[in-house]
Formats: sequence, C-alpha cells, structure tokens
Amino acid sequence: KVSKYRDQQFRYIATLRRAFARGHSPIVSVDAKKKELIGQFKNHGAKWSQTPTLVNDHDFKSDSSGLAVPYGLLDLLANRGHVFVGLSHDTAPFAVAAISKWWEIEGQLRYPKAKKILILADGGGSNGSRNRAWKLELQSNVCNRFGLQVTVAHYPPGTSKYNPIEHRLFSEISKNWAGEPLRDLETMLNFIRTTKTETGLSVSASLIPGDFPTGIKVSKQQVAAIGARFHPALPLWNYTLTPLQNHAKM
Repeated sequence: KVSKYRDQQFRYIATLRRAFARGHSPIVSVDAKKKELIGQFKNHGAKWSQTPTLVNDHDFKSDSSGLAVPYGLLDLLANRGHVFVGLSHDTAPFAVAAISKWWEIEGQLRYPKAKKILILADGGGSNGSRNRAWKLELQSNVCNRFGLQVTVAHYPPGTSKYNPIEHRLFSEISKNWAGEPLRDLETMLNFIRTTKTETGLSVSASLIPGDFPTGIKVSKQQVAAIGARFHPALPLWNYTLTPLQNHAKM
C-alpha cells in the first residue's frame, strides 16, 4: 500500500510540474540542508594541496563561532539556486521567511506575471506535510503578502533523495566545499555562491538574521481559517493555498 501511494504521488507531482511549466509559472524545490558548525572543523571529502590544513580534532560546538542553518530553494525552470543561512533554528517560520525573501529579491523579478507557484517539499521537518505552522506561515507571508496562489506537493516519507534540490543543488555545494573547513560565515557563503555545474546551475547565498524559536503551537482552528484547498489526489501531500481578501498579513 505504501508503494502504491508513493508511486501515485510521484506521478501526480510529474503532472503538476508539467502543468506549471506549460504556463511558465515558477516551480521551486525546497529543503533544509544539514546544519554546519562554523570554525576550524573537518569537512568531509578530499582536496589536493601541497600543505595540510589543520583542523580541530573534535567537533565541539563550544569551539565554534556558531551553528549555520542552511535552507535552499532551487528554481527548476531557471536552473538557479539560492541558499538562505540562518543562525537560529530550522522552523516553519524560518523556512517560509526564506521562500518569502526569495520571491521578494528574485522570484517576482524573474516571473513578473506569475499568479501562482508550485513548491516541492519533503514530507517532514520545517516544511512537513503535517506541520500546521508551515501552512499558516505560507498563507500569511507568501499568499497574502504577495497575492500568490501557492500549490504544495510533498514527497512521500523515505523518498527525500528524489526531491530535485537534493541531487541538483545540495550535492553540488557539498562537492564544492569538500575537505575545506567552514572557518567563518563568509567562507561558507562564498563556497555556496561559487557552486556551478556544466548544465548551467548558478547559486546565490544570503544570511537571514534573527531568532526563530521552536515550540510555537498552532491550533486546528487557526489552520482551518486559512484559504487551503486539499486536492482529491492524496490530500495529505497536495494542497493549494489561495490569497485571502483584505489580509495583507494574518
């Protein structure tokens, strides 16, 4: 049964992607990348060098200057990536803040006539299918703020590697900084910004300052009040949020 639903969801995602691509509406794959300690720590991978790079022999957080929280967006039609780096927690408000910022500085310039957007996301974490705060934040800070209709399709549990951002963006960033300590935030951002592929991928990087605390509760009543339409096909994983009239911000 799980396999049946998984295959059905993959076919449905493919259908959504074709429909949005035909209308030249943006399709973005999103996810949080592994958190990274900032400092003189060993980074997996190898590099060629005539002199060794000295790193700490233990990865103690107390020896770091901070814990970086990267959240990425991959614009599939344009083959452009953007990674937003926070210094707090990977929460739904942080994830949606990254999406909102991307639309503000890139998306609406690249797609000035767009009225809708398709977001492909994993099934768990800050952008999880059962995360009420994720839906509430999308409604408030993307739908209502920009007047965008947002359709979200989640990949089934255990299939996150098929989310395009994983193999088309995050893997390339990891290869670019392989064997290199992320000494400071600027070093990290520079490795992200210099990530390129032979297929034309280019990547931007930005910091998102501020605190994004965990433990914020969202009630069923709050979610029921948003403009959500759950699709007939696997409604837990597929839904569309429509801008609410007279709500610039909930």
